[in-house]
Amino acid sequence: MKAKAVIFTGNSISHEDAKKILRADYQPPVRRFQLEKFVQQGYNVMGIIDGIFFDRAAVGHREIISALNAGVKVVGGASMGALRASELDTHGMIGVGKVYEWYRDGIIEADDEVAVSTNPDTFEPISVPLVNMRETLKAALTAGIISKKEHEDLLELAINTYYPDRSYLGLTKEGAKKGLISEEKRKKLLDFCVNSGIDVKRQDAVLVLETVKKLVEETEI
Repeated sequence: MKAKAVIFTGNSISHEDAKKILRADYQPPVRRFQLEKFVQQGYNVMGIIDGIFFDRAAVGHREIISALNAGVKVVGGASMGALRASELDTHGMIGVGKVYEWYRDGIIEADDEVAVSTNPDTFEPISVPLVNMRETLKAALTAGIISKKEHEDLLELAINTYYPDRSYLGLTKEGAKKGLISEEKRKKLLDFCVNSGIDVKRQDAVLVLETVKKLVEETEI
C-alpha cells in the first residue's frame, strides 16, 4: 500500500526545516473542517503539529475520530497535535513528545500553554509559548542562574501573562520591575534564555515527523 502523508505545521517547525526530515505534503496549521478533504484525497498518514487557536475554530475531535475510523494513522505532538492526542489517544490517535505527555498526565491543562502569536504570512512565532518558558526556567534553575524561589515566582509571572505578550525580554524585565530578581540577575537570565533556551515544541515537532516517517515506511512495506 502506498503511503501518502500530510503534515500540518508552521509555528513549531518551519516547512523548510521539516522537509529536511520528511518528504510529505506540508500544510499551514490545521483548522476546523479541513481533515475530511485530505482523507478523500487518499492521505493515509497525518501529522498534526500546529493548529488554529482562539480566533478561529480549532480542529474538532469528531473530524479526527472520523479520519481514524477511515483507517488514517494520525500522529500528534508539540502544540495543537499534543492537546488533541492527549484527548484522543484512547481512540487510536498517536501522541508523542513531552508536551503530549504533560497534557495526558494532567501536568498542564490550558490551551494557552502552547499558544503563540505568529506572523500571518510565514506562521513564524513572535511570542514564546509557555511550555518553552517552563523548560527554559527549569534549565536556568538547574544551571544555578536562578534560585528555587525565583524560578517559582518567574514561572507564575509567565503563567499570568497573556499568551501574545510572552517573551523572555518581557518576563525578565517585568520580573526585575516587580522585585522578583535583581537587575544583575535579569541580564544573566535573559542571556541564558536567548542563547540557551529550550524549544520543547520544536523538539516534539521533530518527534512527530520521525514517527510519521516510520509509519510511512511501514505502510509501504
